[in-house]
Amino acid sequence: MQLIPAIDLRGGRVVRLLQGRFDAETVYADDPMSVLEAYAGLGARLVHVVDLDGARAGSQGNAAAITALAASGRAALQVGGGVRDRAAVARLLDAGIARVVVGSAAVSAPQEVASWLHDFGADRIVLAFDVRLDDTGTPRLATHGWERQTTLGLWDVVAGYVPDGLRHVLCTDVARDGALSGPNLALYADALDRFPGVRWQASGGVRDAGDLRALASAGLAGAVSGRALLEGRLQPAELVPFLRSE
Repeated sequence: MQLIPAIDLRGGRVVRLLQGRFDAETVYADDPMSVLEAYAGLGARLVHVVDLDGARAGSQGNAAAITALAASGRAALQVGGGVRDRAAVARLLDAGIARVVVGSAAVSAPQEVASWLHDFGADRIVLAFDVRLDDTGTPRLATHGWERQTTLGLWDVVAGYVPDGLRHVLCTDVARDGALSGPNLALYADALDRFPGVRWQASGGVRDAGDLRALASAGLAGAVSGRALLEGRLQPAELVPFLRSE
C-alpha cells in the first residue's frame, strides 16, 4: 500500500477542514511548495492535492499554485477539486498532473465521466466518492465539497463504472475526515469484497502507523493522509514501508 500525503488548498494556503466544514478550517502553511518539498523529502512519490475553492464553487481557484507544484517535479500529483468538465481534465493533464481526481461530476454526469475513462485512460482518472453512512450503515454520496448530500448509494454508482474500465477510486468517510478517529476499516473491507478489481484509496481518519498497517493488511492500494502528517503524528521511520512508488 502506498501512503499518499495530502495538500488541501484554500486561498493559496495549505489547510485542513474538519469533516468537510468550511467553518472548521485550520491553516498549516502559507506556502504549499514548502509542504510538497517536505513530503518529497520523506520519500513521497505521489501527492494528493485538492483545490477546496474549486470543490466548493466549481472554479479552479488555486490553478496557479497547482501548476507550480506540478512544474517543480518534486513528486507526481493527483489533483482534484472542481473538475467538472472535459476541458478541466485536459488542462490538468497538459499541466503535468499524473492523475486527475473527479468527484461531483462522477455522481452527476456518469455517462460523460465514463467517456473520460476511455478517452484519457483509466489509469489517469481517479473517481472520488465521499460518503456519509445512513441509519442502516449504507454509504450515501455527498458532493460539491460535501455541502450537498444525496440518496445515491456508493455501491450502485461504482458498479455503473466497472464496465468502463474503472481502475482507481478514492473513498472518503466524511465523518472521519480530519478527525483523527481512525479509518473506517469496515467500509473499505466491504468495498474490496464487492469490487476486488478496483484499486481503492482510503481517506479520512488516519492517526498513526498502526492505521496504515491496518489499511495495508485490508488490501487497500493507497491511503491519503493530511492532518496526521502535517502535525507530525507519523514519524519518518514509520513511513518507509508505505512511501514507495506503485
